Amino acid sequence: MPIWNFCNFFILKESLAFIFEMAHLHEDALREYDELELCYLETVNMPGKQREFGGFDSEDDQATLLKPGSKPLTQIVQDDSFREFDFRQYLFACQSRLLFKLNRPSEVSSRGYSFVISFAKALNFHESVLPFCLREVWVITACLALLDATASHHHDGVVAPDIEKEFYRLQGDLYSLARVKFMRLGYLVGYGTDIEKSPLNSACLSMLPWPKPAVWPSLPPDASSEVLEKEKTILQATSRTKHFGIQRKPLPLEPSVLLRVANRRRASLSTGNIPEIFDGRPGFAEGSGLEASPRTPSSLKVQAPPMSRTNSSPGNFESPLDRPMRLAEIFVAAEHALRLTISDHDLLKALSSTQDFEHKYLNLTKGAAENYHRSWWKRHGVVLDGEIAAVCFKHGKYDLAANSYEKVCALYAGERWQDLLAEVLPDLAECQKNLNDQAGYMSSCVRLLSLDKGLFSPKERQAFQIEVVNLAHSEMENPVPLDVSSLITFSGNTGPPLQLCDGDPGTLSVTVWSGFPDDITLDSLSLTLVATNNTDEGGQALKSSAATVLKPGRNTITFALPPQKPGSYVLGVVTGQIGRLRFRSHSFSKGGPADTDDFMSYEKPTRPILKVSKPRALVDLASAVSSALLINEAQWIGIIVHPINYSLKGAILHIDTGPGLKIEDSYGIEMERYMETDCDAGASKAEVSVEDSPVSPKRDSEVLNLCDGKIVFSEWASNVSSILWVPVRALSEKLARGSSSVTPLKQDILEGMRTVALKLEFGVHHNQIFERTVAAHFTDPFDVTTRVVNKCNDGTLVLQVMLHSLVKANLIVLDAWLDLQDGFVHGKSDGRPTSTFFPLVVSPGSRAAVVFSISLEKTMSSGKGLQLPESILNIKYEINGDRAAGAHKPVDADHSGADSERRDLVFKSAIALQRPVLDPCLTVGFLPLPSDGLRVGKLITMQWRVERLKELKRSEAVEQHDEVLYEVNANSENWMIAGRKRGHVSLSEEKGSRVVISILCVPLVAGYVRPPQLSLPNVEEENVRSNPPGPHLVCVLPPLLSSSYCVPVK
Repeated sequence: MPIWNFCNFFILKESLAFIFEMAHLHEDALREYDELELCYLETVNMPGKQREFGGFDSEDDQATLLKPGSKPLTQIVQDDSFREFDFRQYLFACQSRLLFKLNRPSEVSSRGYSFVISFAKALNFHESVLPFCLREVWVITACLALLDATASHHHDGVVAPDIEKEFYRLQGDLYSLARVKFMRLGYLVGYGTDIEKSPLNSACLSMLPWPKPAVWPSLPPDASSEVLEKEKTILQATSRTKHFGIQRKPLPLEPSVLLRVANRRRASLSTGNIPEIFDGRPGFAEGSGLEASPRTPSSLKVQAPPMSRTNSSPGNFESPLDRPMRLAEIFVAAEHALRLTISDHDLLKALSSTQDFEHKYLNLTKGAAENYHRSWWKRHGVVLDGEIAAVCFKHGKYDLAANSYEKVCALYAGERWQDLLAEVLPDLAECQKNLNDQAGYMSSCVRLLSLDKGLFSPKERQAFQIEVVNLAHSEMENPVPLDVSSLITFSGNTGPPLQLCDGDPGTLSVTVWSGFPDDITLDSLSLTLVATNNTDEGGQALKSSAATVLKPGRNTITFALPPQKPGSYVLGVVTGQIGRLRFRSHSFSKGGPADTDDFMSYEKPTRPILKVSKPRALVDLASAVSSALLINEAQWIGIIVHPINYSLKGAILHIDTGPGLKIEDSYGIEMERYMETDCDAGASKAEVSVEDSPVSPKRDSEVLNLCDGKIVFSEWASNVSSILWVPVRALSEKLARGSSSVTPLKQDILEGMRTVALKLEFGVHHNQIFERTVAAHFTDPFDVTTRVVNKCNDGTLVLQVMLHSLVKANLIVLDAWLDLQDGFVHGKSDGRPTSTFFPLVVSPGSRAAVVFSISLEKTMSSGKGLQLPESILNIKYEINGDRAAGAHKPVDADHSGADSERRDLVFKSAIALQRPVLDPCLTVGFLPLPSDGLRVGKLITMQWRVERLKELKRSEAVEQHDEVLYEVNANSENWMIAGRKRGHVSLSEEKGSRVVISILCVPLVAGYVRPPQLSLPNVEEENVRSNPPGPHLVCVLPPLLSSSYCVPVK
């Protein structure tokens, strides 16, 4: 039976793969190669016989990942297997050929990137025996070959978007890997000063180890001129000083010092550190020389040329007494060694000069950035744009550099990578300054100030602020709006929110933290409040009245707060202006303790800073007296002022009297503490505590002067209920009239009503206004009614005058007399009652009577010559009352001096006395009603008969002798008149002539009611006799029941 070996197994598997490929079964062929690769990796890593790795042939530095026929298989056979260096590339080339036939270039990129990484590890394992930097050169050529092949086979839109983005991500990874390896080669040959010491380059190169050859390449004997040139380049190279004089330690581009590493590897043989050449691999210590190493390839023992082309053979090292190499010598030695290693002319040309190196570096960086921008990893593309911007900045292409730097800064700021932002932002600012972009330059300076304080020194931050201030006050065409949320933050003061009532202004204090290193003057500062119940509406801006100076750290700013709508308010944004700079901050901060200036930014807080209560009653004005006061006399009218949990400090009360009422200016307005007898539900505990506070002055009364119709409240009355006593006088020229007991007059309440308009201005700025009109009732002290109680045989009449008290006070009648009208004379007395009746006290609401004796005058003048048409009742009285209850002693009586100087109160009332009708010329008779009576809702006819009893004299005749004017008076609540209420009827002048006046009417209520009355307005009452002579009543029956509205009950 034949012995199994990998070569026989390979022939079998590749034959199957070839058959499948010929049959266009590419998936099956690919599976065979995948199985073949797995089997090879298992066998090559098996312990046992050490096999040669390979990589010593010409052009082995160029990857053959896509060239399966680059070497015949017979050249890479080693015993019963194949050399790993060549065979693994051959297998991948076969796999990629099948993948391209399957139209899967994305998978070629994925497999290719993984293969390059894994194969580079194998190269690293054998690096000490391979040509100098073969690993770096092979990785570069492999990545470029994969990029070219996959890009030519890929077509946009053919595959799914996810697969397409992943393909571009892999392309970017391949470009990045080639870029990093290329930078390492460039640093080895002395181009390190041309590589931007950016965070990205530093991170990539500082973690990439140096090459580890067995011995570092030696300097060729004829390279002195090249060394001198390198030394000049090193001495002339200076680190670029950043803008604003920023001093930074350059970021490293090497994992360790190259000078030390290179000299250590050159001196390792002479110092006896032989295991370091082979990275301390076990097994070498068993022998005494290189040939004794079990891992040394057999070809090294018989083939001298491969070792001589690298200049790194142990046989070529110099004497142990050689001096250490200088850095320029290390660069020249590495460059000569690379020329022997690299066979790719394009790569050699890229490393031949600074310009070619930079051109190749840009191409690799741009390729990586473009592919990352088209993939998922757009941030990687933005970072690489920053590397491109550094090269553009170096060559003065500031516009291109600024565009790329802005993208990088936006990425770093969004991710809050402030350390990285501090490296790039000064370069962007310098580009903007060179481009004369003042707005962008100012924005960059502000952003530099907004970074953490520890990233820059105090002098550097002061330089940023100086630039901002100078630019803000320069002659820029347009204002520059900037967001300074990281530089200026703000928050409300600690404690409960400010409480205001609806319509009240106030003062709002806000804590503002400044991140500027020095004091800065703000031309204007505004704060926006946002209502929590309605965020759609724009907030109201509060503006500072003057320029504001912000000190570094904590500042307390006070804003005048105009009246706000009811609701809760939180802080919105802070805006302001520094010269032509308009800044805006929406960052809320939570400060540290009160004695520190530390602050941190937070999200928008939910704790309100201001609460405005809904509209409510803040004060109440009411009349202290509801009963009537004396008319035409100076009376105190009381006004109760009741604050409702609100201070009335400095309040102004405007008093405006209505018509028929005036204020007695000669007397002051008395203000007293109002002591409530009943518990007021509106009174709060807060008010009680204010009254009991020792700060509140305990005063009970004060006299205030009225000036221009207004008074100013005292401080003691700001938080307590008080009562104002205002001296007023109600004016009325109308004489009071008495009435008959038979037909009493109805009192008209509105006739004695007077109004006082009150307007109270209160609040901090007198912004709160409360208006109310208070009504006061004024009346006469008595209501007079008369009746004749007796008629003596001698014709003397006993007249009784009833006095009804209309006020809530004791009235003391001191005297009374009667001035009789024409036609009446006094009896045996002088017109006064008996003096023993006085003083007569009339209690509130009670009645008193005074009796007079009168008689008819024998002779009476005509009506036109009457001197006194009505009788006048005169009553001299006093009043004892409390102003808090109603009518009281007049104000001028209270302020008068001795009793002799006091003014007596006299009440006058007109009384109409009617002489009896002795010789009438007309009579009016009420005709009888129908026999069936009156019923509610039933139409009836009321009839009166007017008869002439005698002929009128010419002097007593009316203008129209044959016509009489009549008028029907009825209570509208009891009767509905269907005919004319007023008109003329014809009545002959002859004695005995008659006329009947008929009126249709409908009774409205049932019961005994007064019927309509007929009067003759143009005929004097003494010439008319009525029948019946006085008012009478008629009976009105209720309406009949209607059966149509009756519902039978079951």
